[in-house]
Amino acid sequence: MTVYGLHASHEQIPPGDLLDAVVHAERAGFTAAMCSDHFSPWSVRQGESGFAWSWLGAALQATEQVPFGVVNAPGQRYHPAIVAQAVASLASMYPGRFWVALGSGEASNEHITGARWPRKDIRNARLRECVDVIRALLRGEEVSHDGLVTVDRARLWTLPSAVPPLIGAACSTATAAWCAEWADGLITVNAPPERLREIVGAYRDAGGRGPVHLQVHLSWAPDEDEALALAHDQWRTNVHTPPASWDLDSAELFDIVSEHVTPEQVARTVNVSSDLGRHTAWLQEYAELGFDAVMLHHVGREQGPFIDAFAAEVLPRLDVTRPLPATAKEYRCV
Repeated sequence: MTVYGLHASHEQIPPGDLLDAVVHAERAGFTAAMCSDHFSPWSVRQGESGFAWSWLGAALQATEQVPFGVVNAPGQRYHPAIVAQAVASLASMYPGRFWVALGSGEASNEHITGARWPRKDIRNARLRECVDVIRALLRGEEVSHDGLVTVDRARLWTLPSAVPPLIGAACSTATAAWCAEWADGLITVNAPPERLREIVGAYRDAGGRGPVHLQVHLSWAPDEDEALALAHDQWRTNVHTPPASWDLDSAELFDIVSEHVTPEQVARTVNVSSDLGRHTAWLQEYAELGFDAVMLHHVGREQGPFIDAFAAEVLPRLDVTRPLPATAKEYRCV
């Protein structure tokens, strides 16, 4: 059985509207949620970027039992001790309802500090240091560290009753296998089925524990042309693979390199259809590939009609389960 949740895209939708969307989704039958953590959108057309951490406090309070996750990149825009403090505060107020996925980041969000954008191998090494710092702080330890990040006698004075899961974010088999050494679970994004099977396999074969999550980009509208037009307008800047997606440093640059991306190219990375049965089949296929949780990201900016349609016609046709309590201890038993 699989958890099906809603992905809240801060880079596309104002935070107040996103708050309404997650409340609506929980009442409609979605049992989980997650959000992005951007400083900049991928495109000027997307045009938003609310602050994820203040929104998460409001979202957890406004909903009754849905757990939330966020994809964060510690080490440049965020000092890891501040990430740990934010994680601890949310997990203290909402026990078992919060997890964080940690990745090496994108220049479009991280360049604002003015610091040099490091190579991928250095970003991974920095992330690994941050993971140890955050986890030690969440255990209540005092931490000093000198390396790619510096920490001086940091200690969290407000701790959660249980340490929340730290999940690895991966888009390749190599990163998925690397995450297995330290993560309490994995998250990846849309890719062809064989590629997704390889990523799940790389994580599990390397000893990876915990639930494996997939963030699915999809576009639905009652009309096929409208669904494709929504995807092309909002997500054509997101067809680029690494390193371009990591290293382009502004929404304006993403728009320039995406100027000639066609709707057909977008449909290779976004599940586009007006047919709810087709969407159901795609989601069922992801469950069969081994994903424990599938987070649905409708790339259109209007979330209400999508939530209502999928709650009425898609979720009832899937083998849906509720999520585990979001604690590291529970996740490590998977």
